[in-house]
Amino acid sequence: MDPIFVLFGVFAVFIPALLLPGPDFVAIVRVSMTRGPLAGLLTTLGVSAGLGFYATLSLLGLSAVLSEYQWLAWTIRVLGGCYLAYLGVRLLLAKPGKMDLSDDQAPRRTNALVFGFLVTLTNPKAIVLFASVFAPVVSADTPTWFLSTMIGLVIVSALTWYTLVSLCMSSAPVIRRFQHVQHWIERVAGICFIGIGARIMADARNPVSP
Repeated sequence: MDPIFVLFGVFAVFIPALLLPGPDFVAIVRVSMTRGPLAGLLTTLGVSAGLGFYATLSLLGLSAVLSEYQWLAWTIRVLGGCYLAYLGVRLLLAKPGKMDLSDDQAPRRTNALVFGFLVTLTNPKAIVLFASVFAPVVSADTPTWFLSTMIGLVIVSALTWYTLVSLCMSSAPVIRRFQHVQHWIERVAGICFIGIGARIMADARNPVSP
């Protein structure tokens, strides 16, 4: 598969998923609102490190495993494609909802970095996302430099987006305005998930390069 298409396919799913308000987003907004922008930026660093950690496990770790077990590569592709298609349908059918921004567990500034990392580390959606999106594009002959590039792009994308969230969206009025477009982001993400999931399932019929 062409590397450019791989990058486009992976990040066509990852970027909308990154933009969708979830545990990472809410954690950063909570900390920024209650502890200030510096604590919000430290939480951003923690979240980005957590995403980079999962990307590394999904790409570099699975690369070695899939080179030995071809059936596992096929299974991951099929299951990942099915999950993305299912998630896409759910996003298209989802109704607009509100985020809970209550200040119940906002950490102190000195713990913000660890807090952000742990939020991502314990987020099941992050685990499933990387297993579904990143693992299917790994094969035995995928070069290390290309895997490293994707990991770097994950970290840079997360840092960029969540820094903007921390600096520009740390007040309740701005959050309320963002909620008006949240549903449209979900719809775009749903279309991307369905399309990429279908392509992954189609590619699963091709054998993984030894």
